[in-house]
Amino acid sequence: MEIINSLVTWVMKKRIHQIDLFRKYPHDVQNELFSNLISTAKNTEWGQKYGYSDKLSVREFQERVPICAYEDLYPSIERVMRGEQNVLWPSKVEWFAKSSGTTNARSKFIPVTPEALEDCHYKGGKDMLSIFVNNYPESKIFSGKGLSIGGSHHPNEFNSETRCGDVSAVIMQNLPLWAEAMRTPPLKVALMDKWEEKIEKMVEITVKENVTSISGVPTWTYVLLNRILEETGAKDITEVWPNLELFTHGAVAFGPYRELFKQLIPSDKMNYLEVYNASEGFFGIQDEPSLKDEMLLMLDYGVFYEFIPMEETEQENPRVLTLDQVELGKNYALIISTNAGLWRYKIGDTVKFTSLDPYRIKISGRTKHFINAFGEEVVVENAETAITKACEATGATITNFTAAPVYFEGKSKGGHQWVIEFSQQPSSLAHFSEVLDQTLRTVNSDYDAKRQKDLALQPPLITVAPSGAFLNWLQHKGKMGGQHKVPRLANNREYLEEILEVNNLR
Repeated sequence: MEIINSLVTWVMKKRIHQIDLFRKYPHDVQNELFSNLISTAKNTEWGQKYGYSDKLSVREFQERVPICAYEDLYPSIERVMRGEQNVLWPSKVEWFAKSSGTTNARSKFIPVTPEALEDCHYKGGKDMLSIFVNNYPESKIFSGKGLSIGGSHHPNEFNSETRCGDVSAVIMQNLPLWAEAMRTPPLKVALMDKWEEKIEKMVEITVKENVTSISGVPTWTYVLLNRILEETGAKDITEVWPNLELFTHGAVAFGPYRELFKQLIPSDKMNYLEVYNASEGFFGIQDEPSLKDEMLLMLDYGVFYEFIPMEETEQENPRVLTLDQVELGKNYALIISTNAGLWRYKIGDTVKFTSLDPYRIKISGRTKHFINAFGEEVVVENAETAITKACEATGATITNFTAAPVYFEGKSKGGHQWVIEFSQQPSSLAHFSEVLDQTLRTVNSDYDAKRQKDLALQPPLITVAPSGAFLNWLQHKGKMGGQHKVPRLANNREYLEEILEVNNLR
């Protein structure tokens, strides 16, 4: 295994030279990539509509092609899902990554083209290992196996010859044989759709392996590691996997989990590497171990980047900046054009640049209020739908509400706490909570997955606030007036804790 580790490490390190090139010439790389995207898509229906054959400049592209939300692109995406080709991108599309977050449907379906799979998602996976072994040249990470927790996939309801699923499942299903041989558990277990059964199978198989790295969302990884300790009786994970040295994480903020993982894996050789990967693409990798939450923006993955200043996101004609125009420390809504046929797509994330040489970013939030502490991606529209249904079912009316995460503590599960001020109390608070929970599970597939058998998320915790509680908070904050609103959702507990404290609800 030492020979294999040395060989793979040598291969991986060769990529560092190319990464250094886009660090040194970021604008040249992005401009060349833009030209390739336009040239490749010029004969698609979308490319013909917007005149891509004219060899567009970036400025002309911005003038002709509108900024697109998912709802704007969905009519074209649905046609591709039904089997039409050459609509948004010339390559045949056989896979769609499924995620939550849209306002008019339970899930979004993002085309995953062969180019996006090979030149973006896979390239990102290889690069995160290249960067890691370059930073830690004595690493023995390839002497064992990488544990990855994937989702599942299923036939596309519009066209059974194609498939939809979590982007992790799409990636795993299409891995080359050499990569599949280096990971655990086997594909048939990794892609199981029943999470409780999957966790048990993963425990059974992986405790027998020499696991040297883990890749996944912190939520499910935390659940798995605790289950392994219960099953083995080990006091910590180092007794099970003594050679474990890396956890690659993304999708949710790692801050609330960091100390929990250090307790589970009390090892000086353990490292944590953050990545910015999404259904729409792979965008960033933490390239410096000391820079927590900061990631190198990956510029040669078939993604052309644009940025809207956060204060202008709701304007009809906002300024849209290219990479050479951004400034340090400012929040920008991220806009992408990709080799999956997403054109000027507003992904919904906001980023802040922490460095301009090289370009490093940190994820600063979403363009809308949301909760995504556990990968559940609950947006305001989900919350308001659920509150409405719960009120209708129990005869309640509300004055105001807000919700925030309840983080893992010890072995207790996470969840959501809802602070609600009723003007008419529900006939049954228990039934109100049940309907709220069930509606969220109906409208949001990611929330539903986390709530399966209370595996990762507990039922909602409802805190009834007294009359005037939210006004008291606004007054305390000096934010009385029509222009100031209570945030419906927050991905941290700052607002909620303040409301509890001001109203003595602790």
